[in-house]
Amino acid sequence: MTDFTMETGADGVAIITWDTQGKSMNVMNQQGFIDLDALIDKALADDAIKGVILTSGKEGSFAGGMDLNIIARMKESAGDNPAQGLMDGLMQCHNILRKIERAGMDPKTNKGGKPIAAALPGTALGIGLEIPLACHRIFAADNPKAKIGLPEIMVGIFPGMGGTTRLVRKMGAMAASPLLLEGKLNDPKKAKQAGVVDEVVPADQLIEKAREWVLSEPNIVKPWDEKGYKMPGGAPYHPAGFMTFVGASAMVHGKTQGAFPAAKALLSAVYEGALVPFDTAIKIEARWFTNVLMNPSSSAMIRSLFINKEALEKGANRPDVADETVRKVGVMGAGMMGAGIALVSAQAGMEVVLIDQKQEAADRGKSYTADYMDKGIKRGKATEAKKDEVLGRITATTDYAALKGCDLIIEAVFEDPAVKAEVTKAVDAVTDDNCIFATNTSTLPITELAKASKNAENFIGIHFFSPVEKMMLVEIIKGRETGPRAVAKALDYVRQIRKTPIVVNDARFFYCNRCIIPYINEGIRMVAEGVAPALIDNAARQLGFPVGPLQLVDETSIDLGAKIARATRAAMGDDYPDAAVDEVIFWMEGEGRLGRKTAKGFFDYDDKGKRQGYWSGLEEKYPRAEDQPDLITVQHRLMFAQVLEAVRALEEGVLEDIREGDVGAILAWGFAPWSGGPFSWLDILGTPYAADRCDELAEAFGPRFATPALLREMADKGQSFYGRFAGEKAAA
Repeated sequence: MTDFTMETGADGVAIITWDTQGKSMNVMNQQGFIDLDALIDKALADDAIKGVILTSGKEGSFAGGMDLNIIARMKESAGDNPAQGLMDGLMQCHNILRKIERAGMDPKTNKGGKPIAAALPGTALGIGLEIPLACHRIFAADNPKAKIGLPEIMVGIFPGMGGTTRLVRKMGAMAASPLLLEGKLNDPKKAKQAGVVDEVVPADQLIEKAREWVLSEPNIVKPWDEKGYKMPGGAPYHPAGFMTFVGASAMVHGKTQGAFPAAKALLSAVYEGALVPFDTAIKIEARWFTNVLMNPSSSAMIRSLFINKEALEKGANRPDVADETVRKVGVMGAGMMGAGIALVSAQAGMEVVLIDQKQEAADRGKSYTADYMDKGIKRGKATEAKKDEVLGRITATTDYAALKGCDLIIEAVFEDPAVKAEVTKAVDAVTDDNCIFATNTSTLPITELAKASKNAENFIGIHFFSPVEKMMLVEIIKGRETGPRAVAKALDYVRQIRKTPIVVNDARFFYCNRCIIPYINEGIRMVAEGVAPALIDNAARQLGFPVGPLQLVDETSIDLGAKIARATRAAMGDDYPDAAVDEVIFWMEGEGRLGRKTAKGFFDYDDKGKRQGYWSGLEEKYPRAEDQPDLITVQHRLMFAQVLEAVRALEEGVLEDIREGDVGAILAWGFAPWSGGPFSWLDILGTPYAADRCDELAEAFGPRFATPALLREMADKGQSFYGRFAGEKAAA
């Protein structure tokens, strides 16, 4: 069955309707291109057809993007030359869109041709916007929930089906840059203001308005096909355009530090394409898109941030139990974490009971939601009615009896086992046996905390990241006795609040903190060795990390690091590996330099909390080494410190799915997104090289870099992580 159908009215207007079978939103697949091409040919050849409207059969949306399996098939089509297969396949798609754009016009005179309008009922993303950009006019329904844009850069590619070239020629490089380089999405009205769509009309008049335009005998020649066309804002050789491209290059390199190949390729395609006629620019775009698609970074990012992330959000690892949708949730503790949990739960439509020891504290926790909604109202993202609705779902109280009827409790009290045990017992006394109890903790073992519960099978860990409303990952931790219904409840809850879950088994620091801490510690070790702090942090940023390890510990607070170090040393005894790190941390703590919160840490801060540079006392205490290490050595120390913990977590069964290891790393602490995550990075390097490099690092810097047995075995066999552990379910 085809995804595209065409009906022609008595007035001569043909309506091509896109309706992907079995999908809630249209997705372009290989057959879809073939079918669309055939219908366009038919419409252009039929003298009875005066024009075409391209629309969607899906309510509230036009299209959500492309089936990325198309890319794999393009690569396979050319056998031993996948790059040629990609280039040929891309040009076939470009030719179809160019056919829509030219619409039968005489190539020399631009006379003739049939108007083709795009009528968007709602969301139009990726290829779902690139096709309309090839049409002669874009009508969008006035649907405030719709999102219109080109988000490809967020998953390691760029708009390579003409979207890059057409948007820049339509809007100019400066105006197009937020949409292309940041993947910015707009609602229809803002998309019109930006110049992306041409008209916004009432939803019930969408087709009629498009029909009126088609029958009005409009001029359909695109500006770039007219003689004398000049790019808005100036071409690169124009003085104004020259400054635009200089600024864009500086902006891209400033934001990406050269770590994200897609951004650089996009800018190159725009710059080079702006120097030549449109049809040549399309070929340039296709060549740069092929270049990106052949880069292993692109495949890794697509796999982790699109395919695997979506699979986890849809419950790839959910136990096979009945629906566990949460209707009433109790939140214990109204501090910043508890207040954030209450906010996202109420936004998701749940009834929330927010409890603290004192009523004023509970009220303060509820006011966090009020303040958040007020900010949304100022930005036009919310209304007073919506604020009242969300606040109406939250009951702030000290009375545990209000928890009656809750099907999920989330405890977010002080990180102390005794305090948590007391709350657990008090909650158990007023809730029924079916209620699931989740403890929010970043370090405390779930199995031990579950001993305070009357039913360890219903006890689970949920590790939120702060601030809750902004961070997209939630780490779910199974204790030794946690049952499948508790896991399902936690996963269903995370789905309701529209975040991405990973599920791990109980162990010290679970998965995320287990990998973050070595990253921070390796940076601190280098300080003690006399490595320049700027070299350490900038090496991390050039790997794509949002902040370097020294800046990160300042943001999270040095005294927290000291507290964790003491607790870990007490638990591990003689096996404790980080004494060299503690020397620096405990000294900083003793100096009262606790990080940003005290305006004194590895950095100095001004009165407004802005960083002023690294604290000079660091160099006095730990003199700068005369011979500084090379950049790659510093970067490998920072990277391998993390990825080896990820491998050990997999080896020990803390991680059960490498997809969760990769997605969790990127979303939790910003692990080099271009790499696709720790396991994807090791696959890019190749396990034989990774094992050899570990041997070198272990010899130079110590046993923390020793090659794990699993990695050694895989290196000897020439295996990759996704080849061995993921199988078809996580293959890109």
